[in-house]
Amino acid sequence: MTPTVSIVGAGRVGRALGKRLRERGWQIGVVVTRSRVTSRAAVRVIGAGQPSVGLTHGILAADVILLAVPDDALAQVAVRLAKLGGSRWRRKVVLHTSGALDSKVLAPLARRGAATGSLHPMQTFGGKIIPPLGSVTIAIEGTARALDCARLIAKTVKGVPVVIAGRDKPVYHATAVLAAGSSFPLIETAVQMLVGIGFSRRRAYQTLLLLTRQMLDNVERIGARAAWTGPLSRGDYRTIQKHIRALRPYPREARHAYAALARLAGRVLATDPAAALQQIQRALGKAKGR
Repeated sequence: MTPTVSIVGAGRVGRALGKRLRERGWQIGVVVTRSRVTSRAAVRVIGAGQPSVGLTHGILAADVILLAVPDDALAQVAVRLAKLGGSRWRRKVVLHTSGALDSKVLAPLARRGAATGSLHPMQTFGGKIIPPLGSVTIAIEGTARALDCARLIAKTVKGVPVVIAGRDKPVYHATAVLAAGSSFPLIETAVQMLVGIGFSRRRAYQTLLLLTRQMLDNVERIGARAAWTGPLSRGDYRTIQKHIRALRPYPREARHAYAALARLAGRVLATDPAAALQQIQRALGKAKGR
């Protein structure tokens, strides 16, 4: 039988998973958001489903309930759903999509007999973009039955399911923020700096995105250490001093970020981390002193 999934909180992640599952044969049940307008919009994006405002008994008509709500709302939603369904949660599978929280937040539903777990695609969901999920790592955890369902969903959307311990989810999610989330402010700061010296905003973005894409391609092909370029990789600490001084007119967070990233690079990429960190700290101190 074709599984049916209800989606509670059809924002970026909920819409993306719903659309990909629908494309591969899953039946879409109730699609819940906070307003009729957003619920109907989500159904249009997904391509199927019954729009709904708020939590209703219709959610329980599905085999699988996917909770794609903000982290700080998950506990309350779980409590409300548990009261709503009572014993009808037996034999249901409930999965949430938080990257940082584990299945313990769904304890009220587990006590009602539901199999509970989580799945989180390590992918960026920007604006109205529905990204591909093929080959994307999808972290899963939970009870045995919930894991089976999460693994099925991951494979259905062509992702790669990876089982992790619930206690490790904050570390797992932090890696996504370090690798991708932190890139947004860094790129925007660099764009603003280029605009400040005469670049058009479009040219600034094109310049930095081409550079970033090549860097990522190099890392994929030969690894971070071999791909590492720039003054730090060459031991050119005088240039580091120049950079810090050049950043003085800009927000202090830019200087702090540059310094912190320089230290991090020395620690994780340098052949002799202790020596590199000593040199970096000396360069930063000299730049600050002038």
